[in-house]
Amino acid sequence: MTGILSELTFWLAAPVWLAMIFAPAWPPTSRLAASPLTVVPVLVVWLVMAIPVAPELWAAVSNPDVDVFRELVATSNGAGAVWAQVIAWDLLIGQWMFLQARRLGIPPLVMGPLLVLTILLSPIGLPVFLLVREAARRRAAATLPG
Repeated sequence: MTGILSELTFWLAAPVWLAMIFAPAWPPTSRLAASPLTVVPVLVVWLVMAIPVAPELWAAVSNPDVDVFRELVATSNGAGAVWAQVIAWDLLIGQWMFLQARRLGIPPLVMGPLLVLTILLSPIGLPVFLLVREAARRRAAATLPG
C-alpha cells in the first residue's frame, strides 16, 4: 500500500508541473501556479503515511539526529511521508519560480528546463533560477527610462 501511495504523490503533482512546463501560456496554468492548494492532495497522502509513524516522525523532527532520521526513512511509511513532503515542497518552489518568471518575462524555453531540473534536484534548480531571475531583473532595470 505504501508503494502505491508513494507513486500517487508524484502523479498528484505531475499535472501542475506538466502545465507549467508544456502549457505556460494557457490561462489555467497561471491560476494553478498561483494556488498553494495544489499541494493539498499530496499533503493528504503525507498525512496517511505519517500517522502510522507519528512517534518516529516526531522524534526525527524534534531532535534532529541523522541516526533517528535514518530509522524513520528505513520504514516504508517514514520514507513515503518524507517523499510526499519533498514532492509538496518542490511543487511549491516550482510554482513560485513559474510565477516569478512570468512576472519578469523569462521565456518558457528557459523556464521549462529549469522546472525539470527543479523537479529532479530542487537544491540545484532553485539557485540556478535565482541567478536567472537576478539577470532578468537587471535587464529590466537597464531598459527602464531614466
